[in-house]
Amino acid sequence: MGKLVVISLFVAALSAFVGERVINLRRRTLASRKLVQTHLPNCHPIKSLEYGSEDLTILPNGLAIISTGLKDPVLPSYSDAPGKMYTLDMSEDSRMKPVELRMGRGFDLDSFNPHGISVYTDETDNSVYLFVVNHPQQKTQVEIFLFVEEDHSLVYVKTIKHEFLHSVNDIVAVGVESFYATNDHYFGGGTLNTLEILLAQPWSNVVYYSPEEVKVVAEGFYMANGINISPDKRHIYVADLFDHNIHVLERLESNGLAPVKVVEVGSLVDNIYVDPETCDLWIGCHPNGWKLFLNDPEDLPGSEVIQIKGIHSEKPVVTQVYADDGSVLIGSSVAAPYGGKLLIGTIYQKALVCDLAKVDQ
Repeated sequence: MGKLVVISLFVAALSAFVGERVINLRRRTLASRKLVQTHLPNCHPIKSLEYGSEDLTILPNGLAIISTGLKDPVLPSYSDAPGKMYTLDMSEDSRMKPVELRMGRGFDLDSFNPHGISVYTDETDNSVYLFVVNHPQQKTQVEIFLFVEEDHSLVYVKTIKHEFLHSVNDIVAVGVESFYATNDHYFGGGTLNTLEILLAQPWSNVVYYSPEEVKVVAEGFYMANGINISPDKRHIYVADLFDHNIHVLERLESNGLAPVKVVEVGSLVDNIYVDPETCDLWIGCHPNGWKLFLNDPEDLPGSEVIQIKGIHSEKPVVTQVYADDGSVLIGSSVAAPYGGKLLIGTIYQKALVCDLAKVDQ
């Protein structure tokens, strides 16, 4: 009889704990949020990018580089084909057509599963290096390629693996072989990641990597996601998806990071694009993460794009530029402006380009 009482109490306590964690997770994912739609003019999908465009960046000449085909174990995927990299010339206006980048020898194309990306230009010879977070067999490594624009190709340079780079989501390159990267989980994968999401504790971090040293430089994020750098290279921006905010951190001479401020966004923040001219931050967001994980075809997850102006000022201006309930665009993860247009990428659906004529850039 005594054992039965103990077991009953344990089950009741466990049920109460799990219930409280689910309630907390619903709060973290903004499960009860009602989205007010904000559409932009002249939006149209980009052909050949139907299976995701999880991250992108735009070069000074208007050429966007886009990662596609991400396969995440907790999210849908509508193609069994390996991931690919594309370019899209944003200066071509209505003639925009993505071009697949050829990837040469020495690299395993069959297991390519690209996530976050970053570009670094070596000022000594103007070589452009593309850094890609790759998850072959759901593991984590960073690939470095030399981008050859005139040949529409990527030349494989090297693969970087390290125990500190165990669950990398995004990356920002600061040298030919050095970068900052976000780990979105404390654990490296499997059922522990699911448990970690349920617990929703601030266990994720940012790592600095170079051939000389590898170290954790920022901690205490609920889910560190997108990362980018200011045009003057003095500050790093980190998106905390489950805390709905952007962290501003100052780069130190030691390559460490010092916290400066936190800007509340009010949405599940994914990748960050920094406008090189205005210094504005453009963030692909998930307005309701609960819907994103459930993926109910009768109640689709939506999309949202947030712009932050004057992030280093006393009162940054946070503006919702685009919002859709999923009827047009599902799971926005990144957005970047160029030439009066806005390119919006998603985790596993299509990419969209819209006019920004009605938006104060």
